[in-house]
Amino acid sequence: MPEPDELSLFVRRLEATAAPYMVTGATAAIFYGQPRVTNDLDVVLSLDDAGRASLLLAFPESEFYVPPESFIRTEQARSQRGHFKRIHFESGYKADIYLAGKDPLHAWALPLRRSHRWTEALAIALAPPEYVVLLKLEFYREDRSTEHVTDITAIREVTVLDETMMQPWLERQGLVTLWHKVISR
Repeated sequence: MPEPDELSLFVRRLEATAAPYMVTGATAAIFYGQPRVTNDLDVVLSLDDAGRASLLLAFPESEFYVPPESFIRTEQARSQRGHFKRIHFESGYKADIYLAGKDPLHAWALPLRRSHRWTEALAIALAPPEYVVLLKLEFYREDRSTEHVTDITAIREVTVLDETMMQPWLERQGLVTLWHKVISR
């Protein structure tokens, strides 16, 4: 599990921006599945111009690598796959920030995010497990890394998934056959 102090470096600042976000990727897979090592945080963030200004204030350049505002604006202009990083200088811990943009899967999942207590002092907004599984399937289709299948298997063993909620997305994303292959293992 990532160090809660490192995780809080990012989550507390994201909370301060008031921009809708959800933690996904390995951190969400750890929460919904089984512990494993990760050295970063994956976040989907819905970011408008006011949120961008707040985000820049929340992550001071004296403590974090922060891409130039012009770069963030360029990534915001993308309808899908906008992305930038934040890196904490002292710890080296990084957050990959994926912008929600007009991606329909992100738009579906953001209102379904769940607040979970990570530690006694820290709650985080987690992507719903069905979304995490759908993304893991997409990534597996792209790179064939068995890590994604391991995460999906662990999530299915630990967390009850609403597969009826997933079905339209499996069809829309062309993942039905791959889903059946993964769950039949």
